[in-house]
Amino acid sequence: MAKRIISIVVAICVATTMLWIFGLIVTIQDQFFYEASSSTKQIEATNSNSKQKDALSIVALGDSLTRGTGDETGKGYVGHVMDELKKRTDKQIQFTNLAIKGQRSAQLIEQLKQKEVQRQIIEADIILMTIGGNDLFRGGEALRDLSTTQIEKEKKKFIEQLNTIFLLIRKINEDAPVFYIALYNPFNDLDNGKETSAIVRNWNYAASEVAAQYKSIICVPTYDLFELQVNDYLYTDKFHPNKEGYKRMGERVAALITLTEGEK
Repeated sequence: MAKRIISIVVAICVATTMLWIFGLIVTIQDQFFYEASSSTKQIEATNSNSKQKDALSIVALGDSLTRGTGDETGKGYVGHVMDELKKRTDKQIQFTNLAIKGQRSAQLIEQLKQKEVQRQIIEADIILMTIGGNDLFRGGEALRDLSTTQIEKEKKKFIEQLNTIFLLIRKINEDAPVFYIALYNPFNDLDNGKETSAIVRNWNYAASEVAAQYKSIICVPTYDLFELQVNDYLYTDKFHPNKEGYKRMGERVAALITLTEGEK
């Protein structure tokens, strides 16, 4: 009788765990991939007017992290960057957010070919960008398949596309500093946390090597910001940052931005 009860309890625990993992994957797919699930979306810039004279123009590219998904205040990391820059300059800051929820690197490449997007980038003084989380986690599939072969295959493809992204940006705008915000690991408190953390660190290193090949493209680390007590800085979906997580990211990015005399 006791053995039967133990077997039932074990079965319930296994079923509960599998259901939780399934729910997490569904949540990730909904939060990350819904909007960009089709071909590259044509979007209107947050600020579609031509650059105003003497304004400091900031253009943001990428995915849901640059959209600020998970921050109930709506600021996201870009809001905190702008708050900090407003303290340093008397100029008006003109901000354009071109990020698309769920976007992957291949879709960003196509977006960079759009004329309106190129016009915004040409006028940019500073470019902010997040990309790669959707390439790595693949709507939660990565949690089911962490095989070295598959991860390396996805990383190779992403690095090639990231290089193309940087190349396109530099062809459009040769001088504006680009701040590429690297990946953090939202899963480091799970059973396979050490494995996923190693994968994220490896991807970040490869991305930083690509960025180093280009003038004024800075790879901004965020992994350490979420490494300890990760759940304190995540939204309820356990994937995106919450307002505190975005605040930490924004402060990190802003600390690396140096305004020239003409921008102050």
